[in-house]
Amino acid sequence: MKNMIVGLAGMLLVMYAAGFSSLHAKVKGKPVQYRVQGMVMNGYLAYDDSIKDKRPGVLVVHEWWGLNDYAKKRARMLAQLGYTALALDMYGKGKTAVHPDTAKKFSSEVMKNFDTAKARFLAALELLKKQASVDPDRIAAVGYCFGGGVALNMARQGTELKGVVSFHGSLAAVSPAKPGEVKARILVLHGADDKFVTPEQIEAFKKEMTDAGVDFQFISYPGAIHSFTNPGSTAIGKKYKLPLAYNAEADKKSWEEMKKFFDEIFVK
Repeated sequence: MKNMIVGLAGMLLVMYAAGFSSLHAKVKGKPVQYRVQGMVMNGYLAYDDSIKDKRPGVLVVHEWWGLNDYAKKRARMLAQLGYTALALDMYGKGKTAVHPDTAKKFSSEVMKNFDTAKARFLAALELLKKQASVDPDRIAAVGYCFGGGVALNMARQGTELKGVVSFHGSLAAVSPAKPGEVKARILVLHGADDKFVTPEQIEAFKKEMTDAGVDFQFISYPGAIHSFTNPGSTAIGKKYKLPLAYNAEADKKSWEEMKKFFDEIFVK
């Protein structure tokens, strides 16, 4: 009997550590399909089905690798915080890249015709708004690397979002922000030693936001380089000799900043 009780206690501890306690968020993740300009897009929706009330929705825009497991993981992490998250597909048909050359090709094709990128983003936004669990008046977007640049440019376009968070994203403007047109609050979380973003680009971005009267915050993490939130980036950086690396401290701090930002913008 004693051994049985000890064994049961051990099992419960293991289940709790794995996130299966009754108090833990009951996160569900599932693929979703939608169409944009005749092309099938394969997204990924994550939500906590134990929450009955409508809640804010968050779009997750993937890195230049495409909608891979990392973007889906971030969607589930957002669901654990109580949001409904949709990791969208910017490339179509859910295609992904494993080599930098292919990733660059995919991302360049999207960004050189931003009308297409905009249509894909807005289609995902409408899909998220229609979810039964989502309050359509409280939507934000987060983006990583390439996705950060997409999210920032959608904010510049005046997209109806409460906020945009860019994690180690590109800062270049497809069309610079204009006074009175940006509706979203903006949070940029940047690696201070990112080799893909120059000091001149940072100053130009800050000036652009200031001149346009945008409510924005720019936070840099010393010692962090590009893709600092992705645990797999260090191995990829070494394999392809790219200045990419995971930084656990910057990852944790930037996630906490995002959480505070959402607490502020999603107040009813």
